[in-house]
Amino acid sequence: MNEWQVTTVLSQFRHSTSARSLRLGLAEPFHGLPGQHIDIRLTAEDGYSTARTYSLSDVRETRTIEVTIERADDGEVSPYLVDVVEVGEPLEVTRAHGGWFTWDERDPRPVQLIAGGSGLAPLMAMIRSREVSAPMVPFGLVYSLRSPDRVLFADELRQLMHRGRMPVHLAHTREAPADDPRPAGRLGGGELAEITMSPDRDPTVFICGPNGFVEQCAAAMVAAGHQPGRIRTERFG
Repeated sequence: MNEWQVTTVLSQFRHSTSARSLRLGLAEPFHGLPGQHIDIRLTAEDGYSTARTYSLSDVRETRTIEVTIERADDGEVSPYLVDVVEVGEPLEVTRAHGGWFTWDERDPRPVQLIAGGSGLAPLMAMIRSREVSAPMVPFGLVYSLRSPDRVLFADELRQLMHRGRMPVHLAHTREAPADDPRPAGRLGGGELAEITMSPDRDPTVFICGPNGFVEQCAAAMVAAGHQPGRIRTERFG
């Protein structure tokens, strides 16, 4: 049974017209693991309540956490979190949960991240934690998104690339930047094999995104020679 606590929205960052990150101050501190998620509950004046699960995008501190939400136009919770809630207002949340789709900073093996859309959120928690606690562990990211105006964490990803901290491959599926040598289109299995770590390096592969995207990428990685047991997936939709 979930135990709820009231948090306070400390700050917000808008990534696009449909997505933003909220940093929440915790009344009861906890340590979340990179890749875990929390439930957020909204309660109306008439007593009706509903909750949804959102991945943590930053778990480096114990007194604050960050969630990154993309609006689902038919959703009951995400439109409020993206467009309505303001800094200083309360939100009810659970403690972090989920244990399979997590990265252990003590594991020295390479890590290959593959994100589709807002599936970047839990992978960003892994990237940020790695920079603090295990900067020598090799990481790589493939990030599939519809168009340049939908990118999440654009400045951080740019800095990671410019500083040579990790290879980052952006794959725009519907509209690509004018200077992008890659034309817009979905990731194919052959392309994914070329831009991800070789199975000879035995990386842990984390894939997060919409259902179909995750299934396609997981199958492509197995076809490329990665062991199924080394592939961890989280999906939505």
